[in-house]
Amino acid sequence: MGTESTAELEQVRSYWARMKPMSPIYTFFLDEIVLVSATKGNVKAHLKVLPVHLNSRGTLHGVVSSCLMDWTGGMAIASTGVDNSGLSTDIHTTFVSTAREGDLLEIEGKASKVGASLAFTTIEIRQTGDGGQVIAHGTHTKYVKAK
Repeated sequence: MGTESTAELEQVRSYWARMKPMSPIYTFFLDEIVLVSATKGNVKAHLKVLPVHLNSRGTLHGVVSSCLMDWTGGMAIASTGVDNSGLSTDIHTTFVSTAREGDLLEIEGKASKVGASLAFTTIEIRQTGDGGQVIAHGTHTKYVKAK
């Protein structure tokens, strides 16, 4: 899981460090997430599936996938250089497959457009290795107008 530092990656890491203590749900589910790369409008992170991420059937809980959609959309927006990733107005998640404890997930987010009022992102969660099976994909729209 090597990382290559870029200005955008440092921007996103800084934003995450400021945001994390203010978000108990992110701290609970995403405490172990690792930001591995960022360029303007794009972020990539890894998360190992832990027992806290599982549903009653022993597979990745849908709420964790949805949480990753929310988080990754915000990080993709932050990678564009803004200091405020905004408020969610719409999150859509399509569940394609699942993951189990110990699996390593790769989460990739892209900011399609960051405008004066709204930002639009797409996110994909997939397993690493073995062809990178897609677990879920979705879109996230955020209201980003400055105060």
